[in-house]
Amino acid sequence: MQDAITNVLNKYDLTGKYLDRIAINELNNYFSNAIKRIYAIEIINMRSSKIIREAAARLYEEQPELLRPGGNSYTTRRYAACLRDIEYYLRYASYALIAGNTNILNERVLDGLRETYNSLSVPIAPTIRSIQLLAEIIKNEIKSDNNADYIFINEPFEHMINSLSEQDI
Repeated sequence: MQDAITNVLNKYDLTGKYLDRIAINELNNYFSNAIKRIYAIEIINMRSSKIIREAAARLYEEQPELLRPGGNSYTTRRYAACLRDIEYYLRYASYALIAGNTNILNERVLDGLRETYNSLSVPIAPTIRSIQLLAEIIKNEIKSDNNADYIFINEPFEHMINSLSEQDI
């Protein structure tokens, strides 16, 4: 896993260059949002159960067929697996948020996930929707506590959504 700082330093070290204005700006951007990142992670940590419950409730309200016989969350085991997966997406998104880098999502979550879900006949669309819901809920939780701009929260969620979405070749 790399954070934003390591990512910048490795890029310049590989080329044997000193940090230029572009690198300094990247680092400055990361540090300028550091307190906001920590605050967002605190909110996620303190309210993770609530966030996951709300995301699941909203997903199943929008797509009740998932809970019906033949649905992918029908049976307690499948329902629990769905909640577990939502928790994984939230936890790894929080890691990416604090790191300021989405590499961990590729390494630990996304590599092979689409293929695994396809082989198990797990529908991708509800997975993508659950990730969208997580982002919405977190932004609402933060807004209720603090009215500052937290646009960077979208980054890990959008990265997961884009990686799982259908891609035209």
